[in-house]
Order: sequence, then structure tokens, then C-alpha cells
Amino acid sequence: MTRMTSTTRPLLNRRLAEFGTTIFAEMSALALSTGSINLGQGFPDTDGPEEVREAAVRALRDGRGNQYPPGPGVPELRTAIAVHQQRRYGLSYDPDTEVLVTAGATEAIAAALLALLEPGDEVIALEPYYDSYAACIAMAGGTRVPVTLRPHEGSFRLDLDELRAAVTDRTRLLLINTPHNPTGTVLTRAELAAIAELAVERDLLVVTDEVYEHLVFDDAEHLPLATFPGMRERTVTIGSAGKSFSFTGWKVGWVTSAPGLVTAVRSAKQFLTYVSSGPFQYAVAEALALPDSYFTAFREDMLAKRDLLAAGLTEAGFEVFRTAGTYFITTDIRPLGESDGFAFCRALPERAGVVAIPNAVFYDHREAGAPFVRFAFCKRTEVLEEAAKRLRAM
Repeated sequence: MTRMTSTTRPLLNRRLAEFGTTIFAEMSALALSTGSINLGQGFPDTDGPEEVREAAVRALRDGRGNQYPPGPGVPELRTAIAVHQQRRYGLSYDPDTEVLVTAGATEAIAAALLALLEPGDEVIALEPYYDSYAACIAMAGGTRVPVTLRPHEGSFRLDLDELRAAVTDRTRLLLINTPHNPTGTVLTRAELAAIAELAVERDLLVVTDEVYEHLVFDDAEHLPLATFPGMRERTVTIGSAGKSFSFTGWKVGWVTSAPGLVTAVRSAKQFLTYVSSGPFQYAVAEALALPDSYFTAFREDMLAKRDLLAAGLTEAGFEVFRTAGTYFITTDIRPLGESDGFAFCRALPERAGVVAIPNAVFYDHREAGAPFVRFAFCKRTEVLEEAAKRLRAM
């Protein structure tokens, strides 16, 4: 029998063997090499409110946050998060024991899963899902169990019977994302109530990624799962300044939950980044106190951009699914005579000078996502108009 040595054993931890370079890096590199319009990665191409940027400059100049901030986050931001949750949703949190600031929502997800899972625990996630979910579940030694959102009457919907059937004696946690990336689905009150009832009945923890809470459109409404009966004490809610204020590079996210859950997540988080984004935390505290008019204008601007890109994609021959939240549009490429999203997206920069993301990367069941492609509309109006023009010409 050949003994495994350091020279024959793979260098990458086998839990991460399936995760190579992210599709975002690949497609962004394609955008650069071809000079294409990048509608793949979800970051705005303009900065957020000037007064928030100036608040960060002021904090830097005043020496606030230039050294290590407190581990749980600066008190001003933790208080602002608690006030935001109370004002918008009626959720009361103690800023000292029930709020934790993280290096963006990505770290919040990682810390929550590393803290709450043990090897063999099953995690149910809504498929397609943001790629860090799968990697973080793997790093924690958990087993991911996808429940697939499927197209129905122009949007992607959750099958509650399939969700319930997926729960086993090994299920530890539900990982819920609403508004949902990449499909743009916003879970309804009835769907969230059913999820809450299931979590209470089966005594499950829930981690909810709600980073797009301020981007809901038409008749959709964002309802935090923690507001439902029996859920506050078992739900870890994750928010983000990057998506709400268009400063994605600042990497300021947060967790709100009951004291025991926050303590558990903080125990893992302190050995990841320890702390981060010192001066930006003070700026985000001011951002969360912006008047409702800011959030209304932000949402209306993104709604107009959604409609602009959706119209262009429809005219270009795509089937366009309704986006009720986030700043992404999912399309079906089969009306174009295509069925392989990977091949389509890799060829699209040369064919049309536009970059998109194949949704299949967000699926365990790759065949279920094969014909779907995601476009981001969080770009300047003139950029979206040019992208639509190029796609129509294709």
C-alpha cells in the first residue's frame, strides 16, 4: 500500500476541491480582455451618497477607526443597526449583545456557518444560491441539501412541499436568501410563514441573507424572517451596507440575533478577520440614519434600470423572468436557440461585447440551471442602454 506523503497528497483541502477560481473572476477577466460591458459581477459603477463618503473621510481625518475597532463593531454602528431594525421592522435588538459587525455579508455567512455547524450536519439552501454558501458549508464540514427554485408563471418560486421533504433528522440549519440572488425572487408572507412553522416544528436554526432588503420592486415586500412567531430566538439575520449604499468595497456587514447566537458567531468571526473597515463603520452608522427619501430614490432608480435592461433583453430575444428584488435579471437563452449557459456566456463578449454570468454555477443540479443567464443592472443608465443596443444587434 502506498503511503500518502506531502508530495502526493493534494495541496488543497479536499473539502474545497470542487471550488476553483470563481466564475466572477473568469468573466471579469473576459470583460477586461475584450473591452466588454461587464453586467456579470454585482457591483455598481457609481459611488453611493456623497454625504456618506464624506463621513468616511471625516472619520479618517479625526482618527476614528484607524486602529483596531472593538471586536463586535464600533458602538455607533451597532446602535445604528439596532435603530434601523426597530424603525423599519419593529425588531428590537440590544446593540451590546445582539448585534455584530462583520467584514461584509460574506464573512457573516462564513462565521455563522463555521460557528453553528459540525461535521455531518445538513444545511438546506435555496438553489440556485450565491457561491460562497456552498464553500462555507464545505469548510464547516456540513452537507448541503439544495431545494430548487423553479420557473413558474414568469418568476422563480419555492416548492414548500419539497422544502419540508428535504428536512431530515440530520438537518441543523436552513439557509434562506430573500430577496434572492440570482433569481430576483422575494419570498411572500405565506412562504415565510410556512418556513417559520417548519423551523419551529423541527427545531431548526435559520440563517437569513437579507442584503437586498432595500431593493424590492412592484408589489413585493421584504419581511424579515425574524419577525415571524418563534423565529427571533432561532434566526441569524445578515445585512450589508454594500448593497444598500453602493459602497461594496468597504465590506461592512452585520449580524443581528439573540445573544447566544451572536456570541457563537462572534467566536468564529474573531478568528477570521478579527476586525475590519474601522473608519467605514462610522460612515455606515450615518448612512443607516439617512431619511426614507434616500431609500425610496435608490429603489426607484434601480427599478428604472431594471425595466430598461429587461426591455432590451426581451427585444434581443431572451425570455426575461420578473425581478421582484435585488439588482439582477435572470434570463432563459433557449428562445435564442441556445441551451448551454456556460458556452453562451464565454462567447458573449466576442459576439456582443457584453459579459453575463451562467446561473448553472449557482446550482448543485447543473442541468436545472443550464439554460439560465444572469445580468446585473446596477450600472449607469448610459451603460445599460449601450449593453441593450449591443445585445439587440447580436
